Order: sequence, then C-alpha cells, then structure tokens
Amino acid sequence: MNEKMKQLGCTEAQFLVAMEEPRFHLGRILTQQSKTYEIILEEGRIHAEVSGKLRYEAKTLVDFPVVGDFVLVDRETSEEGRAVIHRVLPRKSLFLRKASGKTTEAQPVAANVDTLFLCMALNENYNVRRLERYFAVALESGAKPVFVLTKKDLAEDALKKVQEVEEMAMGHPVVVTSALREEGVEALKAYTKAGETCAFLGSSGVGKSTLMNVLLGENVMETKDVGFQDKGRHTTTHRAMHLLSHGGALIDTPGMRELGLVEADVDTAFSDVENFAKGCKFSDCTHKEEPHCAVKEAVSSGALSMQRLRSYHKLKEEAPYEGLSAREIDKKKVQRMFGGKKGMKRLKDQVKKKNL
Repeated sequence: MNEKMKQLGCTEAQFLVAMEEPRFHLGRILTQQSKTYEIILEEGRIHAEVSGKLRYEAKTLVDFPVVGDFVLVDRETSEEGRAVIHRVLPRKSLFLRKASGKTTEAQPVAANVDTLFLCMALNENYNVRRLERYFAVALESGAKPVFVLTKKDLAEDALKKVQEVEEMAMGHPVVVTSALREEGVEALKAYTKAGETCAFLGSSGVGKSTLMNVLLGENVMETKDVGFQDKGRHTTTHRAMHLLSHGGALIDTPGMRELGLVEADVDTAFSDVENFAKGCKFSDCTHKEEPHCAVKEAVSSGALSMQRLRSYHKLKEEAPYEGLSAREIDKKKVQRMFGGKKGMKRLKDQVKKKNL
C-alpha cells in the first residue's frame, strides 16, 4: 500500500480489495454536494460522479458513496471532465441516521470513521437524553465514541453535568473543553493520529466548528455566535473531510438536534439497565408491568433514575433490530457493511491469501 493512502486511513483489507481492479484509481471522498464528489487520490484531487451502473444497482441510499468512503475511479485528473466512481470499497465503520421526512430509510452520514466525538455544550444546550441517543448510534456505527463537553466557561453547574455524563458514558472517554481557552484540546489531539479519522457529531451551536479550527490550526470552518436563548445556528451545511498536516482527517457534519434512529446499540449504551435486568424473574421482562422486575426495583430504590429508564424504553421502541434474532441482526449488518455474504467472503479470502 502506498504511504499516502495509509495516512488517509486505508486499511490493508480495503487496499487488497482495490487491487482486484488495477485499472481503477484508489481515492477517498472529501466532500459531497448533490451528485458531485471531491476525491483525493495519490496524484491529487479530482471531482467525480457515480457511474450509471452503480446508480442503477444501488438499492438504498447506503449503497451510494458518502464522505470518508474509499472508492475506485476511472481517471487521475479532471482535465477531461469529471471522473467516474465505479465502486465503493467495504467500510470498516458507517454512521447512519434516519432520512428526513416520514421515510424509515437509512441515510449514511460518514464512513470509515475511527473516533466519533459526541459533542454537547454545558450551557443551555445541554441535554443528556439527546446524548444517550448519540451514544447508542455511535456504538452501532463501529467507531469509538468519545464524549466532548464544550463551553465549560459558560456553564455555572459544569461539574454536576460532567459527573452525569461520566456516569452515562459507561467508561468511555469524556473530554471537557473550552475552545476559547483551548482547554481540553490536547486531549482531543491524541485521537487525531496519522491514518485515523475523527468525526464530530452534535446539534447546532455546540462549538464543533470552533474545535475543528483549533485542531486544524487554521480557520477552515465558519463559526457564528449562538442565537437567541442559545439556539445554535447552522454553520455547517454539508459533510466534509479535512486533512491534518501530520496525516489523519477530521469530518464535520451538519448540526443534528434530532437524530432519527436506523441502527443503534441500545443494550450497550444502557448496560446499567441491562445489568439490573439480570435480576428480573422473567427473562423476557419488558420492565413495564411485570412483577418481580429488578429494573423497576432499582428505580424505586434510587439506584436508577426514572428518566433514564424512560429514555431506554423510548430508544428500544425506535431501534430497528428490536424483535429480531441474533442471526437476523448479523445478516443485516453484513449486508450493510460488505454488500452481503458474498462481499464478506471475498474480503475474508483476500485477507487469508495475504497472510499465507
């Protein structure tokens, strides 16, 4: 594998798949606007659009390229017009949200992310229930979640809120920041190594763009003061990946006050509830009306808050895997990440061949 693609985060397995079709050029998607993509190759940057075949064969939005994807394109320059994307390589992680409107279709937000920074401001924007939702989606995506609490300098009760998030985080890292004072920035830099991709997730106005500018060392992202009553303004209107000078990348996403679930690991995000559930009399207890429910007893004793249990029930009802068997869940995940069992088998065969 060439050094540039390695610094951009391409894995050995992805590179092996790319070598199956040497007539194409390997690149990574930096930005997406409508049907046009900006891609970085070893030779430089180009603009591209998906091939007619890829568009025809795509069954859902998940089958189309997204920011962070490694793709195969048919040319290395844009001198003769836009290049054409012929293939999306298997993803090591994929962050999804529910598409806008009444549809239940999944909308890909970013691919091949190593670390998801779950951002929440400690002032009036603070909402731990929303952060629980981000956490469940992050765990399912395949990326490592890191809680980033911003605007410490504007919060009077910051310590109480930080403790609440630390309890909810189940041992995952919690970084408290103040971009104006550059507090917590060094802790975030530890995740931005060469070959690593970090993405920012949070609602508008929490300071994602300001933190990105600090990490990038220049004012790449537009920033604005928050609006009336701390209602954030949308400074990021599309997804984009920015390259760090030492390697690695940062992905910013539009502000998401509401994050519709299409995939979420609710059980892991609420492992405290699941641990209490082990003491329930019935193995299929829903923790609502059943007798001898250890979860309800935990609420009564104060060991578990009623607000957290309500949030657990709400996300459980939204979670798309609820009611499916373990085999059915695994099948859906394989189809989403690798294009079905054949894609998974091809990837494993390539890795096995490399190791011989």
